[in-house]
Amino acid sequence: MIDAFKSTADDVFSDVVDLRRTLHRHPELSGEEHETARRVAERLQGLGLTVRTGIHGTGVLGLLDGGKPGPTLLLRGDMDALPIREETGLDFASENEGVMHACGHDVHTSSLLGAAMVLAEHQEDVHGQVRFCFQPHEERLPGGAKFMIEEGVLDDIDGVAGPAAVFGQHVKPGLPAGTIGVRSGWSMASSDEVYVTVNGEGGHAASPHELATDATVVASEIVVALQSIISRRCPPDVPSVLTIGRLIADGATNVIPETARLEGTFRAMDEDWRFRAHDLIRRVATHTAEAHGATADVEVKVGYPALYNHEEPTALVKAAAIDFLGEEHTVDVDPWFAGEDFAYFLRECPGSFYQLGAGTEHGLHTSKFATDEEALRTGTGFMAYLAWRYGAEA
Repeated sequence: MIDAFKSTADDVFSDVVDLRRTLHRHPELSGEEHETARRVAERLQGLGLTVRTGIHGTGVLGLLDGGKPGPTLLLRGDMDALPIREETGLDFASENEGVMHACGHDVHTSSLLGAAMVLAEHQEDVHGQVRFCFQPHEERLPGGAKFMIEEGVLDDIDGVAGPAAVFGQHVKPGLPAGTIGVRSGWSMASSDEVYVTVNGEGGHAASPHELATDATVVASEIVVALQSIISRRCPPDVPSVLTIGRLIADGATNVIPETARLEGTFRAMDEDWRFRAHDLIRRVATHTAEAHGATADVEVKVGYPALYNHEEPTALVKAAAIDFLGEEHTVDVDPWFAGEDFAYFLRECPGSFYQLGAGTEHGLHTSKFATDEEALRTGTGFMAYLAWRYGAEA
């Protein structure tokens, strides 16, 4: 079947590329994926699939019933873009000013549609039901995955049992196009947001000793103190990162501001440590502020959980990738500290989230990120083959 799937993936490749370019040209932000969802639903209906729309607003689910008995499998792709002004210079660059597919979700969506095209062509050989889940709202908390789950994408539908496994893929800079990256166990980090507002006392910049409690200095002390949580309180065998990305103190060259605000992210690969660290963040920030005569209001916004790839499904991904692409194009990858709400699917169902080589050194969430379009051939063909193989071996 490998040759048949590769051949069909080649046949639909130009159509998948055209679709990806259309999506890239017309990106939509989290929760606003209306035209993207419409295009997806029309494509799925054109393949003869049963289609459900309006899941968590703009989510779409396509159902393909194979010609042979077998389990239900869910494949997922996300659809939303980011509030970034594109600077790739592509002929099909974003026409929506200030919005860009800078995380490859255009590739995820078009590859998943491509996989649907390939599997529809070989429907009589497919075992069980394949569900194609097009998810909105991945880029912004609270994410769309948990809501699509709550609205039934993993449930029994029309007498057909819910998925026995789930798979997804994400483009990865630094991996060549045509390459699949796999990792079993804890693979992606939890992603929580940290907000600290320091309340001091403003004053003249020339006279900090007269009444002023400098919120900027206190905030700076908190930035440094928070790092002791990672260096001294985190277990040495637990990967963890705490980064403050913004420090806002709206004073002037001659004005000490009354308040300063810190904003950052905390990421971990262990759920127990994750929530213990939340308490430490609150305590360190609060007590550091108090030591300087200020106060601190601390909010830790709980985001996506850490992502755990189950052993058996991940072993299947690796074996399938070696057979489909060759051992030289199948790599074991390190933990990735990006956050991903596919973790919610993997909490409910066995499965794996693997990396799709993007063939670019430009990082995700940057204005110059652009996936090598050869990745679409792999993203389409391998995902379809993986779905077929899972059903055949179940």
